[in-house]
Amino acid sequence: MATTFDFSQWPPSLTHAQLETLTHHATTYALAHGLIYLPPTPAQPSSPSSAIHAPISLLPAPVPRSLFEKAQRLQSVYNTLYARVATNDDFLDREMGAEEGVGKADEFVRKLWNGWKEIRDEGIVQPLHLGLFRSDYLLHAGGGEGTLSVKQVEFNTISSSFGPLSERAAAMHRHLHALTNYHDISPHLKPENFPPNNTTSGLAEGLAEAHKVYGAKGAYILFVVQPNERNVFDQRWIEYELLEKHSIRVVRQTFTELSSSAKLDPETRILHLTIPSTGSNLPPTPIEISTVYFRAGYVPTDFPTEEHYKTRFTLERSRAIKCPTIPLQLAGGKKIQEVLSQPGIVENFFCSSSDKADDAANLRETWMHMWALDTSNPPPSTSTSTSIIPPQVQQSAEEPLGTTLARANAQSLVLKPQREGGGNNIYKSDIPGFLDTLAAEERQAWIAMELIVPPAGVGGYLVRAGGTGGGGSASAAWEKIVRAETVSELGVFGWALFAKEGIVKERGDGVGWLMRTKGVESNEGGVAAGFSVLDSVVLVDG
Repeated sequence: MATTFDFSQWPPSLTHAQLETLTHHATTYALAHGLIYLPPTPAQPSSPSSAIHAPISLLPAPVPRSLFEKAQRLQSVYNTLYARVATNDDFLDREMGAEEGVGKADEFVRKLWNGWKEIRDEGIVQPLHLGLFRSDYLLHAGGGEGTLSVKQVEFNTISSSFGPLSERAAAMHRHLHALTNYHDISPHLKPENFPPNNTTSGLAEGLAEAHKVYGAKGAYILFVVQPNERNVFDQRWIEYELLEKHSIRVVRQTFTELSSSAKLDPETRILHLTIPSTGSNLPPTPIEISTVYFRAGYVPTDFPTEEHYKTRFTLERSRAIKCPTIPLQLAGGKKIQEVLSQPGIVENFFCSSSDKADDAANLRETWMHMWALDTSNPPPSTSTSTSIIPPQVQQSAEEPLGTTLARANAQSLVLKPQREGGGNNIYKSDIPGFLDTLAAEERQAWIAMELIVPPAGVGGYLVRAGGTGGGGSASAAWEKIVRAETVSELGVFGWALFAKEGIVKERGDGVGWLMRTKGVESNEGGVAAGFSVLDSVVLVDG
């Protein structure tokens, strides 16, 4: 897609006084409207008494309208694809299992797969899966001839966060425009170019649908959370939406708390939690759980002991609907993303008479070249840049071609393990040294992916999270603002309730979206990991 918008001229210039004014209004709006974190402390109190605003951008990030709309349209197709992947046991066993897949090389994946295999052998009592998904994209300017496209960074199947805070970041930018007209710095900054974002209600709708299908009056939805969670308000907004709009109550517990509170009925596998009674002399009250929403469980550190894994598998065995199930969590692995990109693989998942002829092709358009480090036969790239080993690079008989190819093309690649949460990838010049230390048996757990090339020269005004800079002086406020060359990552949300027989209900276009912006010097994009700020979208030509 060609665009007439000049990204290198963004953001428009603002004076020192204008920046201070916008920062004041942005941060006070954020604090007043729940665009906030808990402050960093060694341990969070049981009842919070203070909060800080999240890291934010003062101006929204430009995205061509046609590409934004394309990403929205594709979400239902992605919902369908990952529903089918998650219910294809043979495919997941082959690619992620402990006997022949990634689980051979990755202990975390192996433990999850082994637990799921044991539960399968016992018999699955809840056939439904719920996925609250987020597909992440960057604008790609590497296609030649001045064209732009959207390319997928990853597809998230567990703990897809920052939806409610992203909605509030978009509302903040609309507020700044309504209040100041952004000092008339750009004709692009007008209401019709600020797309609606209703992610809170969109995600709550998926959880409410699962609760409704479960069908037990008075049941709760369980949020499984990490201890000392600072991003608690992003979760609380969904909780409040469920109660206020759907009359569904939520209980929040960590894996440690669940290890003593969670019990399964031996006959029905109904999941009950025992929670303290509000009356001092009353016994603890058991509550039934309809849906388990995991905002924890996606990194090995969430399972410091075997008891934590045992608790995860207790929840998986239950009759409650899981968001996600273990197979759906495994389906979100980077290995699956790579395998789907191989010739003919994604096409095998779109053979139904209800599928559109171009569904698979439309997804392929969003993918970069990928391959496994342990492969002896990497698929060819549409551009030859990452398909050729330079003459000066000697291939060793002890090293598979996939690893040698990654070594030879390191400057245009990222290496990805089977991890979520940010801070795990290996980039560019760090790749050769990393490959030198990577054990041969661990190569199977890593994939190589061509780097997406975002438009050059685009920038932003980034405001650090509240609580930094110290003091209340004008100079302290000024120190919070960073003008930097930036990269912005668009996440599109969707949800699906499904079983092996097919999708019960799903929603893609219109669920919501997330924009995160980081300085170009940062390779990672996780807000919670401290690498980026919350942003929103201004639609531009194209």
